[in-house]
Amino acid sequence: MEAVKGRLAAGQKGHVHRWNETGPRSETHQREEILELLWTLREKGPIRMEEFLEMTEKEETKILEEMRDEEWISLKEGQIVLKEEGERRAKEVIRRHRLAERLLSEVFELEEKYMEPSACQFEHILSPQVLDSVCTFLGHPPICPHGKPIPPGLCCLKYKREIEPLVRPLSDLKLGERGRIVFITPRSRTLLERLSSFGLVPGSEIRLGQKKPSFVVELGETTLALDGDIAREVYVKKV
Repeated sequence: MEAVKGRLAAGQKGHVHRWNETGPRSETHQREEILELLWTLREKGPIRMEEFLEMTEKEETKILEEMRDEEWISLKEGQIVLKEEGERRAKEVIRRHRLAERLLSEVFELEEKYMEPSACQFEHILSPQVLDSVCTFLGHPPICPHGKPIPPGLCCLKYKREIEPLVRPLSDLKLGERGRIVFITPRSRTLLERLSSFGLVPGSEIRLGQKKPSFVVELGETTLALDGDIAREVYVKKV
């Protein structure tokens, strides 16, 4: 898999990185990396067999053939299509990787060069139970640090608050509390650009000064009034 890792690290930042891994990997590990690659390629459009072959070597091609025989994937007109089992497993791998990225970025505040290789190792050891706890702790983030969607799990649908989330909507802050913006999930790009023009961007620190009739936040020397829908789309970490 080293050839896959090197090319991905060079050509698809924020997707399937593999650095500093040595020694043999299990077939399960190898399959997960291939599924991760297939999912990432599909986010750009149909998965072309030609592109997959350019990024892999004979070993990966053989595993892909085994996955086809086991009906994880199908090959149609030069394209690779994830079937039900392959889709399910690929979703799990991507969810683990992107939540690991978010955890390492927000909790441990690791730099990109340290976050990616750590996330690549971390994703293979997270059990479903631990993963749901991590997701809940992070406030069920919809995107990874690179802006790519995190597939939701059952915990996201139930949205339990058995433990206090690390990241929460701005609307959940108490009066006078401060928070650092982690991510924003606006209804439109236009709204995102408007918020950015006021300085409401990831990394900015705000203070909640009022909740009714609108949410009033202080951002440096600027005071902004936001309606409830927008306040629920801005996610912050208390500081």
